[in-house]
Amino acid sequence: MTLTNIDVLVSGASVAGPTLAYWLHRHGFNPTVVERTPFLRKGLGGHAVDLFGPAVDVADWMGVLPEVLAARTQTERLSFERPGKSPVEVDLSRLVAGISDRHVEIMRGELASILYEASRDHVEYVFGDSIRTLDEDSDGVKVTFERGAPRRFGLVVGADGLHSTVRRLTFGDESRFRRYIGGYLAFFTVPNYLGLEGRMITYVAPGKLAAMYPVRQTGEARAGFLFRRIEELAYDYRDIEQQKRLLREEFAGDGWEVPRLLDELEHVTDLYFDSISQIIMDTWSSGRVTLVGDAGYSPGPAVGGGTSVAFVGAYVLAGELREAGGDHTTGLRNYENQMQEFVRRSRAIGPTTMKTLIPRTPLQVWLTPQLMRLVPRLPVTLQQRLSSLQGGPAAALDSITLKRYEPIR
Repeated sequence: MTLTNIDVLVSGASVAGPTLAYWLHRHGFNPTVVERTPFLRKGLGGHAVDLFGPAVDVADWMGVLPEVLAARTQTERLSFERPGKSPVEVDLSRLVAGISDRHVEIMRGELASILYEASRDHVEYVFGDSIRTLDEDSDGVKVTFERGAPRRFGLVVGADGLHSTVRRLTFGDESRFRRYIGGYLAFFTVPNYLGLEGRMITYVAPGKLAAMYPVRQTGEARAGFLFRRIEELAYDYRDIEQQKRLLREEFAGDGWEVPRLLDELEHVTDLYFDSISQIIMDTWSSGRVTLVGDAGYSPGPAVGGGTSVAFVGAYVLAGELREAGGDHTTGLRNYENQMQEFVRRSRAIGPTTMKTLIPRTPLQVWLTPQLMRLVPRLPVTLQQRLSSLQGGPAAALDSITLKRYEPIR
């Protein structure tokens, strides 16, 4: 088959971008990945993310599953801390088995490094630059960059996350597509001063949650904070000091290890703070430009399985472009048709997960760990059935059967 639109620009080098670039190369295209940060975020940065079901299959077909499995977090136990009472211990491995029989938890930075290494020999990576303008004509897209010289591409793909530049340039302001679903989250690195091994500890109060879990490869730990808020906060997502202040204000007066963790903010350089929001669009494509992962259909950070959805979306996009011979009209239409139901069901997970993850009332604070301790004791088949009835991850993961697109390289 003769391909058209061979030169493809991908914006973003986290998860969806390198995955897409890998498969584009395997299908005969020449991908270029541009990434705003000046270097690869190697190592163990970011927070723990999950690969479920079909995303595990994609990792297997890429040949990186052994590395992914070797890098898994190995967090097997969850402990709910209760002031003045004994902790409630939950077997995480059995709890996750009730969601999916194929699951890997891995640090986001580690996953990004594995995907970069799998693609770097055949993909052009440009770090420290970003797209400035997109000008499409009948033959391609002229792209100008913040630093590099202008170039032309047959196709442009935004894999640049919740605050996508490609989406803004092509479809308009983020406010048109972002739907806030009622909360915020933050993650950052802290010393593992509690000596945690294979165990996450969690503090829950009405409307808020704080947690700490180990990063076994470094001996450090991650602190995580989630909280509900009816009205959105007014802040700049690029202003780290402002975000630190907001987090301190929200958890001021809370007990457990919260004061110590907030003190660590003084020295933090890797804070991730954002709203728990979804991206909802009628279409992810316009002409020769399309979106993949959170840029086009974020189901909500930490609550909707976004990493798995992005992983699958990148694989399907590359495969459908290959089957269409590079024709963007057919390939992008078929990509959206393949992903629509999967995305719809994944998006439904977010509000449901929010209800469980961040209890609203004192009664729910007491009840949540009791239920989470009980569920893993049920037969796995019954757990999966309950998860499906509640609209949980299993329902979304079962809604797509992946094609095996035959690569030519």
